[in-house]
Amino acid sequence: MKFTKMAIAIPARISSSRLPRKVLERIDGKTILSLVLEKCKIAMPKELIFVCTDSEEIKNLAIDQGFRVFMTSENCSSGSDRISSVINDLLSILWGCDFSSLKYDKKQKKMHETLIINVQADQPFLNPEIIKNMINEAKKDEEDFDVITPIYKLVNAKIHNPNVVKVLLSNNNRILYFSRSAIPYLRDHEKKNWGDSFHYWGHVGIYGYRANILKSWNSMKNSLLEKAEKLEQLRLIENGYSFKTFEVKEDSLSIDTYEQLEEAREFAKSSNLNS
Repeated sequence: MKFTKMAIAIPARISSSRLPRKVLERIDGKTILSLVLEKCKIAMPKELIFVCTDSEEIKNLAIDQGFRVFMTSENCSSGSDRISSVINDLLSILWGCDFSSLKYDKKQKKMHETLIINVQADQPFLNPEIIKNMINEAKKDEEDFDVITPIYKLVNAKIHNPNVVKVLLSNNNRILYFSRSAIPYLRDHEKKNWGDSFHYWGHVGIYGYRANILKSWNSMKNSLLEKAEKLEQLRLIENGYSFKTFEVKEDSLSIDTYEQLEEAREFAKSSNLNS
């Protein structure tokens, strides 16, 4: 089914166990969130970009830059959960109606025709072309899917890094599993050379959801895999939803630690990020 409405939703929390207030940290004079917003508006009109946050400080920053904001609870368990908590309000804006008052069949149709792109608030170097490619791939006429997400080929040095999320694919390039571990395990091969014998794929970390998936987020069965790996997308895998993929040539650095923040600052200096 074709998508009639599309939007970008950026979940942005103020607290983070490894790097508190990280989206408000500055790289080359701009906050990380500001850099993400600038990338997003290259790919989609500003009026279709929404920030979902539990922070008044983040809210004010986004509004000052002309973006719409939804306030959420501090207790959201993930970025997807945060977007899910305001999905009725988001759909009401996109469709120009009181979405919650619609009849069931109309709700279902509109949700199935709406693509919500979840962009992480801690990816200041995200290439807008990845978002544009996601939109183009989502519009293609082919079999149905629930979620679309980009993948990239991993080099040997990243295969065994638990901070790099790996993707295991089926023969038709649908996702079988996400993991922090390197899968499959290659018996009789030295770990440092696994990438020479098998194509390992990494996950860029943005998702395009049909809106009905977000609407049903908290009614899905609990996922032991999600809890074990600390990967929210495993909730969808365990509940039987299908992921379409498309290949991109690059990863996008997510900033979760102070070391990654310093790495990002050095990268910005060397690449003239804001020039």
